[in-house]
Amino acid sequence: MLGSGSRDWLMQRFTAIFLAAYTLFLLFFFVRQTPVSYEALLHLFSGRVMQLSTLFALICIAFHAWIGLWTVLTDYVKPLLLRYLLQAVIIITLFVYVVWGIFILWGN
Repeated sequence: MLGSGSRDWLMQRFTAIFLAAYTLFLLFFFVRQTPVSYEALLHLFSGRVMQLSTLFALICIAFHAWIGLWTVLTDYVKPLLLRYLLQAVIIITLFVYVVWGIFILWGN
């Protein structure tokens, strides 16, 4: 995400907070559901709220990763063509991961 450093910083913090909350919820679920069964997981992830939360988590991971990797590439990869090539590979990879996640969530 090109632009304001403050906006990028805020986006990183927002996505980190949401991902931490999502992870804590899943951790709490797994601790309470021992042993975890297929039926319990199916029930958890079949609800719309959980599907939307998981989709939002995937999008947050993509934004979080993009901002971090863009910053690293900008700081450490000086040849412009190589940096743009790596950024394109990262963008395509993150896009594929999000689309793949959508198919997993709503593929049935």
